[in-house]
Amino acid sequence: MTVYSFSVFLLHFAILIPNHICVESRNVDFSKLKEFISKDDDKSPQGTRWAILLAGSNGYSNYRHQADVCHAYQVLKRGGLKDENIVVFMYDDIAFNKKNPKPGVIINNPRGEDVYHGVPKDYIGRDVNVNNFLSVLHGNKSALTGKGSGKVVSSGPNDTIFVYYADHGGAGVLSMPGVFSEPLYANDFNDALIKKHKTGTYKSMVIYLEACEAGSMFEGLLKPGMNIYVTTASNAHESSWGYYCPDDVPVAPSEYTTCLGDLYSIAWLEESEKHNMKTESLGKQFEVVRRRTLYEISDNGSHVIQYGDIKQLRNQNMYTYIGTNPENDEYKFSIQTNWKPVQMPSHTSTQRDTDLIHFKLQYQNAPEGSEKKAKAWQRYQNVVQDRNYVDGAMVLIGKFLFGTTEMALEVLKAVRPAGQPVVDDWSCYKTMVKTYEKSCGPFSRYGLKHMRSLANMCNAGVKLENLAKASDYACNTLRKSSFEHWSHEKTQN
Repeated sequence: MTVYSFSVFLLHFAILIPNHICVESRNVDFSKLKEFISKDDDKSPQGTRWAILLAGSNGYSNYRHQADVCHAYQVLKRGGLKDENIVVFMYDDIAFNKKNPKPGVIINNPRGEDVYHGVPKDYIGRDVNVNNFLSVLHGNKSALTGKGSGKVVSSGPNDTIFVYYADHGGAGVLSMPGVFSEPLYANDFNDALIKKHKTGTYKSMVIYLEACEAGSMFEGLLKPGMNIYVTTASNAHESSWGYYCPDDVPVAPSEYTTCLGDLYSIAWLEESEKHNMKTESLGKQFEVVRRRTLYEISDNGSHVIQYGDIKQLRNQNMYTYIGTNPENDEYKFSIQTNWKPVQMPSHTSTQRDTDLIHFKLQYQNAPEGSEKKAKAWQRYQNVVQDRNYVDGAMVLIGKFLFGTTEMALEVLKAVRPAGQPVVDDWSCYKTMVKTYEKSCGPFSRYGLKHMRSLANMCNAGVKLENLAKASDYACNTLRKSSFEHWSHEKTQN
């Protein structure tokens, strides 16, 4: 073939597929052609993509967690994953909550696009629990008979798994909905990952975790060599942050009294829905999300951390796990220009303070002199009193066990060095939690901040019977003090 006839051939070929062939100096970009021919829906070259999306809270003040998870579903759906391969856990008490200004709609940013439509309701209400989550991960259908949709991750050795969990957390624990629900402990989660790896039913797994102290779920625990890559919204001892809250800039719509999302979650979700995930690696997204979450020009952020087989997996593209929106195929990634949000918020709110924002605004927005305002004020006061109660209980317990406030704080607030798990004896830790809760009641979402204190008691060798005595003393003292204060107020009024 002559040079002239070869050029004519290329020209005709380029006309047939103009968007996928580049003709320049008689060279063809065959990589583009290969990408065009191999487009698929829910399968990557490695196999089927599976995903578990879990919101671990309930109640309207925790709106953001279900909004995050619903948004994640929309990103994965547009990325090409099928409903049969996406398992969704959410309490489902937000969309039609009487406080929701848009019934049947959930939004995850101030622009107000509905992310609730079409979301599978695989496990809702009380079916959002630790046992069901782990059964889904292991593909254990028999354990889910009569529960939710019964859908599980039926993955094979060539498949990938993406797990996204948004919730409240504490030292080595993640919450589940409901006051009396059992939390997911870090050792149990990591044991489950080891078990899953031993079955040989996945090729690689990515876990994104949104919670306070999220790093404590993997610090010193996640075993190497399991082809698992993890990023967490916070390190092992700091809070994560709400986002698009009523006091932020950009502000949530005025009719909303709660945060619409979480900072780390919004960072990876907005990154994923706008960019070409075929050209963006896990490592690149980590860096973008890390920068946006940390806020290099602000103090209000947290440290996004990587765990697991980072070197082995960080160069894999995001497409392998969450697919990509075909509309973003022409996007060119630049880590220097694409990490910042359009408008930096004036401040954000810690996950543990977002409920205060909600109840305070409920009170402020109620009509003056109305019964609604009186009830809203009482709810706000109850939240404040509950916080004071658990804070006071830990101080009194510490003084009972260690003699002085100074000695107590030295033990209870201690943070172990990076690379060490939050506690050495997980059985001791779990028993300590149950012992405290027997005397003082279940931990609130805010109270999870004190879970580290109980772990530190185990590490310090505190005996169980001594904690029981200290808890009885502390919480009985606080309840008596509260009752006397209430009686005095009632007499004065």
